[in-house]
Amino acid sequence: MNVIVCVKQIPDPAQVGELDPSDNTLKRDGKLILDESDSYGVEMALQLVTTAGGGEVSLISMAPNGETSGLRTALAMGAAKAVLVSDPALAGSDALTTAKVLAAASKRLGDVDLIIAGTESSDGYTGTVPEQLAEVLGLPSVTFAKTVAVDGGTLKVDRQTESGYDEITCSLPAVVSVTAGVVEPRYPSFKGIMAAKSKPVEQVTAADLGISPVGWDGAGQEIVEVAAAPERQAGEVIEDDGEGYTKIVAFLENLKVI
Repeated sequence: MNVIVCVKQIPDPAQVGELDPSDNTLKRDGKLILDESDSYGVEMALQLVTTAGGGEVSLISMAPNGETSGLRTALAMGAAKAVLVSDPALAGSDALTTAKVLAAASKRLGDVDLIIAGTESSDGYTGTVPEQLAEVLGLPSVTFAKTVAVDGGTLKVDRQTESGYDEITCSLPAVVSVTAGVVEPRYPSFKGIMAAKSKPVEQVTAADLGISPVGWDGAGQEIVEVAAAPERQAGEVIEDDGEGYTKIVAFLENLKVI
């Protein structure tokens, strides 16, 4: 069984983030780490391959400056190889462009049975890339998986909902996004860390993948301004003198609640 995991490399959330004044986007010019939300996908993929009795786990990622620190962590967990898309032209890419790039990168890894992603990245929170990736590739999409199993050519998922979970089945290949807690990610061993240094990471550009336009041109948007949220104002205190309810009704009427 061959599984691809979408891995995002992000600035360390333990550090204070900075914005690039040239375009108001998050600076990503330092060391990037494996997004914790994607570590669940890596672990899930490794367990599925082990259960299947054969195959391998591959990674795809998009990051600036040829950064591989986060990828190496996922490789140290047990993934076999990776494709990294790194290109200055990708700066400013939106979720759909990202999905197109990852879809093209996945094709460089040959036939695949399953593509796994986190539900959303810790530094973006759009929550749309896995579904867009599936659409670009023409594959079934299953979201918010709290359990994942493969039975022959069928994917079986318990999909988390507000009131419980849905039991979902679909044919393979497919794209599935997993929630935090779907499995407990392993810690890379010393042996795994050393082995990861020699595992292959193919670095390509958007042009290599034939994806255009990308970046701000592909997104068709710009971030004009980033401003701090206004401080929350103190609420109005109503003292009940026996007629306090009238003030509450008037307040709610002013909000057009009633």
